[in-house]
Amino acid sequence: MKIELLHSEIVYQGPAFNIRQDFLRFPDREQFRIDVVDHRDSVTILPVDQHGQVWFIRQYRRPIDRYLLELPAGVREPGEDPLSNAQRELREEIGMAAGSLQDIGAFYLAPGYSSEFMHVFLARDLYPAPLPGDADEVIQIEKKSASEALRLAESGELCDSKSLIALFWAKPFLSEQGLI
Repeated sequence: MKIELLHSEIVYQGPAFNIRQDFLRFPDREQFRIDVVDHRDSVTILPVDQHGQVWFIRQYRRPIDRYLLELPAGVREPGEDPLSNAQRELREEIGMAAGSLQDIGAFYLAPGYSSEFMHVFLARDLYPAPLPGDADEVIQIEKKSASEALRLAESGELCDSKSLIALFWAKPFLSEQGLI
């Protein structure tokens, strides 16, 4: 089934994403409009220190007007590769760098309305290397044992999708290392 793009128009331009309206036609159907968040790609990182602690951030999220417990994450800068993005975000959000970053997967965050593609990294061999954080972020660092992190994910207490995916994808590593 061929879908024809009739017209596309950017209706908002922002620093991390644009919003565009695509006008499409499926075979034997009338024209219809789809609103698309054209978002830069991003990363999320599961940092595990030498004591088996998973480093989280608690961050205020205005769209839901609450703080969420999340893994460090962030948007890629233009021309930045995912690995460099992950290392930079770790340094900005938790003040640590990783001696080892392992890409454990990637996924579309919300393909029903957004183009954002997120890479997931497991970070080990952490060491202090802080960078200034983003001015618009209010972040508190929290550490949880790997077992507690998975318990929070499995019980529904952790409700951030990127953090859930990262934890479940990293579960074999965490088990192999005797952390859960």
